[in-house]
Amino acid sequence: MATFEDHRDGPRDECGVFGIYAPGSHHDVARLSYFALYALQHRGQESAGIAAAPLRGGLMVLREQGLVSQVFNEHMLRSLVGDLAIGHVRYSTTGSSEWENAQPIVRDDNRTLALAHNGNLVNAVELHAELRGQDVPFRSTSDSEIIAALLATHPADDIEDAVADTMLRLQGAFSTVIMTDDRVIAFRDPQGLRPLSIGKIPGDDGDRDVYCVASESCAFDLIGASFERDVKPGEMVILDGSGVRSRMVAGDQRHAFCVFEYIYFARPDSIMGGQRLQVARARMGAILWREAPVDADLVIPVPDSGNAAARGLAREAGLPQDDGFIKNRYVARTFIQPGQQLRKHGLRLKFNPLPEVVGGKRLVVVDDSIVRGNTTRQIVQMLRDAGAAEVHLRISAPPIKHPCYYGIDMSTREEMIAHGRTTEEVAAEVGADSLAYISLAGVYEAIRGERGTHCDACFSGEYPLAGTEDSGGKFALELPLVARR
Repeated sequence: MATFEDHRDGPRDECGVFGIYAPGSHHDVARLSYFALYALQHRGQESAGIAAAPLRGGLMVLREQGLVSQVFNEHMLRSLVGDLAIGHVRYSTTGSSEWENAQPIVRDDNRTLALAHNGNLVNAVELHAELRGQDVPFRSTSDSEIIAALLATHPADDIEDAVADTMLRLQGAFSTVIMTDDRVIAFRDPQGLRPLSIGKIPGDDGDRDVYCVASESCAFDLIGASFERDVKPGEMVILDGSGVRSRMVAGDQRHAFCVFEYIYFARPDSIMGGQRLQVARARMGAILWREAPVDADLVIPVPDSGNAAARGLAREAGLPQDDGFIKNRYVARTFIQPGQQLRKHGLRLKFNPLPEVVGGKRLVVVDDSIVRGNTTRQIVQMLRDAGAAEVHLRISAPPIKHPCYYGIDMSTREEMIAHGRTTEEVAAEVGADSLAYISLAGVYEAIRGERGTHCDACFSGEYPLAGTEDSGGKFALELPLVARR
C-alpha cells in the first residue's frame, strides 16, 4: 500500500524500543510506554505495540499496524495494567508489513517472555534453520522472533544466563528489550551498532526511583525521566527490585556505533555520544561550508532533515537563511492514494516552494543525504520552476554508495545515485548547478568521534563485522523465510 512517505527516498531506520520497571509506584506503565513510543515515532511508522504485566502476573500485549496514536486509545491503555512494560515501533526494511511481524513478540515455550528489537541479524538464516530443525514453531517472518525463540527455549534456569548465552550466538545489530514476569532486561550487541539508553524517573511521595530504557533519550524527556547513560556495547542491563544491575557479556570487541544516527536517524533533541544532536548537525553544516563554499544569496533547508545543518552553514557563511519550502506536516501516513492526475505533483503533497522567497536567488539548498536521487531531482526542479536563479546542493552526509545490513533500509548499490558516479555526474543527474557532500573526516570532526568506534560502511564500504556482505546477501536471498527488520 503506497503512502505519501514513499516520496521520501532517503534511508529509513526500522525500530524504536522502550522498557520500564515500576512495581510499587504510582506510575501507569502502559501510559508512559505510549508517550515514550510517541517520542520514538520517527524510528518506525508501520506498527506499534505495548506489552504489560503485573509483577509475577499474566502478560498482555496489544499491537497493530499504524502510528502510535492510531493503534492505541484510552480504553486500550486502561486495559494494559501492570508494573512493568515494554513497547515497540516498527518499520520493516524488507519482507511484508503484516500484523504477525508487529512487536512486542510474545513467546511461551520453556518460559514466557515478550521482546522488542531494533537491529538486523546477519546470521538469521542459520539460526532459523537450527531452531526449525528442533521443531521450534514460528508465527512471523521476522528475525526478531528468532531472538525471542532462542531465549524462550533456552534450557538455562535463569533468564539472565539465557540472555548471556544467546548474545554470544547472535551476529549483527541487536538493541533489544525483553520482559518476563519479574524483570525487564535490555541488551546491546558487542559492536553497539544501534542506540540504547537508560533513564530514571525520580521517586516522589516516598516512591522509589523508576528506571527505564529506550532507543533514544528524547523518549525520557517526554515522560519526565532523566538520561542516565547509554547501555554499553555487549552489556546486559537488568531492571528489577534491586534497581538497575549490569552484566557485561561481551565488552572486548571493536565498537561500531552507526554514524548515520548522528546525521539523520535520531531526533535532534536526543543525546548520543555525550552530545545533543541538534548541535552536532549544526557543526556539520559549518564544516560543509568551509569545505565547499559557493557564491550565493540565500540558504534554505529541505525540511525538516536539513534544518540544523542549514542553520550551521548559514552562520558560517554569513548568509541569510529562510524557508524556501513549506512542509505539509499531516501527510506522514495516509491510506488515500492521490490518483493519476495528482501523481505528477507528487512531492508537492509534502513540500511546496515559495516563489517570493526563492525567485531570482542563488540558493544553497541543504539536506542530510541523497540515496536514489528521485526526491532531490524533484526538489531542484520545483525550485527552478519557482524562479530560482541557481541551485547549489550541500549535503551533510558523504555519498552513500553501499547497502546497510545492520537495520537500516537502504537501496542496493545499483539504485544508489552516487554508486559509480562522480559528484559532478550526480549534480548533472539531479539538475543542480553544483553539489558538494561533507567529507567523512568532516563528519567525525562534527560529532567529535573516531572512526575506530563507529560504523560508516554505507559511505566507505568497510563493514565492522567480518563476512557481513556474504551473510547479509544470503539473508536477503532467503526472504520471505526470514524478513529483515
